[in-house]
Amino acid sequence: MPDPDVFEQSLAHAREVARLRGPRVSLGPWQPDDRPLFAALNADPETMRWFPSVLDRQQSDALADTIEAALARRGWGWWAARQEDGEFIGFVGLNVPRFEAPFMPAVEIGWRLARAHWNRGYASEAAALALDYAFGTLALAEVVAFTTVDNLRSRRVMERLHMRHDPADDFDHPALADGHPLRRHVLYRIGRADHFNLFNERTRRRDAP
Repeated sequence: MPDPDVFEQSLAHAREVARLRGPRVSLGPWQPDDRPLFAALNADPETMRWFPSVLDRQQSDALADTIEAALARRGWGWWAARQEDGEFIGFVGLNVPRFEAPFMPAVEIGWRLARAHWNRGYASEAAALALDYAFGTLALAEVVAFTTVDNLRSRRVMERLHMRHDPADDFDHPALADGHPLRRHVLYRIGRADHFNLFNERTRRRDAP
């Protein structure tokens, strides 16, 4: 597999963390006050249902350290997601996966929101902002998303983003042991042309008299 560090370095990046804004959600740098809220969502069994385990405070802070370091290094990544009043609701953004799979190297889109903010369309709105950045600023040809087979909530977000699923792309996640109930994953894809065709259609509908 090509070196993911070399692949990451080949992508356009900014010196400062990019800030993206939608009608109800914004994406941008993390703040110190986000850490306790992030730890709370990572400790919630329902939020972490489709991950191998919940995280304790030390593990959550270590993940936040990794996320912030990546954002500082390249200007994009798992952005802190905030609703209109500035409240931290989780993360949404882009990442370079670090495991071997047939579709690698790739940039993935993903999200993790606190349960209190589910079912409001925040994940879809914020993910659309991230895709705009991926295809506009980074000029990527494709973005992928993946999750365990039974995570229907995340799969519905992927479908609302008009990402496409081909069962031939499904794979066993190498970070999970043989026989682990979450090991089988589905892969969704979207290309640059498809995303901007949809973006232009949304713009036409919004601007229609």
